Amino acid sequence: MAPSPICAERPAALPILAVPIGERDVVRAAFAWNLVVEVARLGGSATLLAPEDDEPSPLWPEAGPGPVGSEVILARAEGLADLNRCALDVAVSRAADSADGGVVVVRVPPTWLGPGRDGRALLRWVLLFASPERRDLLEAYGLAKQLLLGGNGGVVGITIHGARRVAEARSAFERLADVSIRHLGRELLSYGLLVDDLHVYRAIVSRRPIGIEHPQSRAARALRDLARLVLEDARSFALG
Repeated sequence: MAPSPICAERPAALPILAVPIGERDVVRAAFAWNLVVEVARLGGSATLLAPEDDEPSPLWPEAGPGPVGSEVILARAEGLADLNRCALDVAVSRAADSADGGVVVVRVPPTWLGPGRDGRALLRWVLLFASPERRDLLEAYGLAKQLLLGGNGGVVGITIHGARRVAEARSAFERLADVSIRHLGRELLSYGLLVDDLHVYRAIVSRRPIGIEHPQSRAARALRDLARLVLEDARSFALG
């Protein structure tokens, strides 16, 4: 008997989106968690997976089910290989319950990245957050170079945040993209602009999603746009 159309389209594993975030980077952690919530609000399966610290992390809400069907999972992982295995387990188990696609967003400590690290599945699709500041762009380029030349055959996307104007964000991305083409021979994907406004910092303090608490704010609209881009690409990767 032929499988039903829904079963035929359901992926064996949800796509994994790795997001390098430092242990003190609460703003980018807030972006990652709010991205997961917005993906769930758009109807996708949405999980945030992060390494479990010895002490409660200031980056995330408590582990478990979250708003509108999102969830946070804290995994015991001591390196990239452990985190890679955990991410694959979650991606497979959540795909079984997902009728409309989705994504597993994984926080990767930047110090775990480097030559010879075993995380091929985890690093096939990576999102970097970067501000227009020169030092931040150099750091983002360094990570992109490491990832694109690391033999994973993956793609790297960039989301600019902290720009005062759309033109400033566009210029920052174009600088990164141009250097990547000229020196690495690889394209970077654009994942738009996020706004660092007061609602972001309020969300960090309250640990409440921006899109639910302040749905009409510029920050919420920007996060929703990012979630749409991520979910569209996630569905393409899952069907590819």
